[in-house]
Amino acid sequence: MKQHTRNFLKKSLCVFGLTLFASASSIAQTAAFPSKTIKIVVPNAAGGAADITARTVGQKLAEALGQSVVIENKPSAGGIVAGEMVARAEPDGHTMLLISSGTAVSASLFKSLPFDTVKDFTPVSKLATFDLVIASAEGGRFKTFAELLAYGRANPGKLNIGTPQVGTTQNLAAELFLSSSGLSAQIVPFNGTPPVITALRGGSVDAMVEIVGPLMPQIKSNAVRPLALLGDKRSASMPDVPAVREAGGPLAKFQASSWNGLAVPSHTPREVVLRLSREIQAIMEMPDVKKRLSDVNLNAQGSTPEQAAEVLAADIRRWHEVIVKAKIDKQ
Repeated sequence: MKQHTRNFLKKSLCVFGLTLFASASSIAQTAAFPSKTIKIVVPNAAGGAADITARTVGQKLAEALGQSVVIENKPSAGGIVAGEMVARAEPDGHTMLLISSGTAVSASLFKSLPFDTVKDFTPVSKLATFDLVIASAEGGRFKTFAELLAYGRANPGKLNIGTPQVGTTQNLAAELFLSSSGLSAQIVPFNGTPPVITALRGGSVDAMVEIVGPLMPQIKSNAVRPLALLGDKRSASMPDVPAVREAGGPLAKFQASSWNGLAVPSHTPREVVLRLSREIQAIMEMPDVKKRLSDVNLNAQGSTPEQAAEVLAADIRRWHEVIVKAKIDKQ
């Protein structure tokens, strides 16, 4: 009995010691953070909304943490290269991934990924949200969203809506719009935004779905007319353009805006995640950051790690349903 008690005590002391060691190690990591350059890996090319967001936040984060922050662009289909790079990085908070609605789409669009979108990353904070818009050519068939809906309902199968490639957020948002509205229409995918604009202005398609930012030069020059925003409310930059949900009926609860944020590899110490999240949330409230992003039609919006994780999880569920319903083949 005494021997059993001694063995039990030894095991208990060993577990207690390991727990203390792990706690001490975690505390040491947190106290030393950041101890080197922080890298933000962006799964998009330089110059786009994702890149601008990352660079704007990265500059402010460097000032807040007293450590340099570098942006590394790793564009690839589905953001796979960037995702794999961060998933395999040391989970110490020094390597972050710019995540977005595209990250959520990839989780269901690809047959297999070299990482688990939910298990291999810990979201830190949202960064921004941005609107999608249904637009027509100026002088084209439709002058209002109501006219587009009326035509689509009166002419099943004749309405053509252009989008970038199959599986992009814009393409899936168009699919969601059709399934929500009950319209029978054709979605015509193109290899990128410029060809969609060309097709719209040339009359090859009746309307298009795109992120607002890339369309603003066309909108401001009166070449393209915004008919309705796919988010849950009107935009301060285009107050006269209604939200799709204002049409009521089956579209009364429609919402399909886009977003981006930052994540770190899973198993990053909780204290480091919280430190990064606090700094980022404060950055997203800075007037100059809000203006910089607003200038490219992004709405600065930080969040807690839990809120960011829920946004990602909800988007994965939503776009999975759209992909299945639209019978889009996995890549």
